Amino acid sequence: MTAPLSILDLATIGKGQTAAESFAGSVAMAQLAERLGYRRVWYAEHHNMSSIASSATSVLIAHVATHTNSIRLGAGGIMLPNHSPLTIAEQFGTLETLHPGRIDLGLGRAPGSDQNTMRALRRDHMAADTFPQDVLELQGYLTGPTRIQGVEATPGKGTNVPLYILGSSLFGARLAARLGLPYAFASHFAPNALQDAVAIYRREFKPSEQLAEPYVIAGVNVIAADSAAEAQELFQAVKRARVSLFFGGGREFTDDEADMILDSPQGQHVAQMVKYSAVGAPEMVREYLDEFTAHADADELIVAHQTTGIESRLRSVELLAQVVGLVNA
Repeated sequence: MTAPLSILDLATIGKGQTAAESFAGSVAMAQLAERLGYRRVWYAEHHNMSSIASSATSVLIAHVATHTNSIRLGAGGIMLPNHSPLTIAEQFGTLETLHPGRIDLGLGRAPGSDQNTMRALRRDHMAADTFPQDVLELQGYLTGPTRIQGVEATPGKGTNVPLYILGSSLFGARLAARLGLPYAFASHFAPNALQDAVAIYRREFKPSEQLAEPYVIAGVNVIAADSAAEAQELFQAVKRARVSLFFGGGREFTDDEADMILDSPQGQHVAQMVKYSAVGAPEMVREYLDEFTAHADADELIVAHQTTGIESRLRSVELLAQVVGLVNA
């Protein structure tokens, strides 16, 4: 049985598209997800990536929240070492104050960028080492008591924005277990440690005020289309776009060039990244997700609808909701 479904919106800027068009697509996706009965939509912090528009994550969440009514919205995630915990507490405390009961805060420790971008962000290369302490400091600002004497987050204090630990390694699993927080594994692009990380998290979990029992969210790519052939064409376009992103050095490859790279040993990295992908007609996608839910031992799936165009993404969102029987589909 497929777990409850949520959406990871990568705020993709497609070929020939503007950031403004990407944001309009994000609003349309969240409104559709709300109407169909998805649980939440999350946005991820990435920097210096020409194909992803969610760099100012809290601002995008605020924009989408004003155009929706009830669906939960959040970060999947904020790369906490890029920021001070107080700043993030104030941002998400503001969001929760404006949109009560609708805001999630997922936290990661990766840069969300390359080395040059890290320098441009003024990020200390050692900042990830204090991630566990920074999570606790942030939690104190949101739930109390503060861990920095005399410093409170306004807004933020008492908002109790729920925290989630994001990860793609055993480190995040152990931290989420120790802190008694929900754990979201980024298996939609970093699949290798999924089962080991979830097993460690469940085995080592310690209950907390936020969470009594372990809760796992697993990421998975989905391309649902009206036919299997159409879905495979869309999937190939996604892989070609990734080849240009990772190997193009700022230029777009032709389809033939991208396909040659995908067929080479170098291109196997792209194939490995999208190992967990449900691609096909709706019933095929549902069957894959049923199997993946068991494979990942997941309580919830967060789905990245991976196509390069907004219309095909919205169609994938709709078809998936219909085939799994979401409440309003």
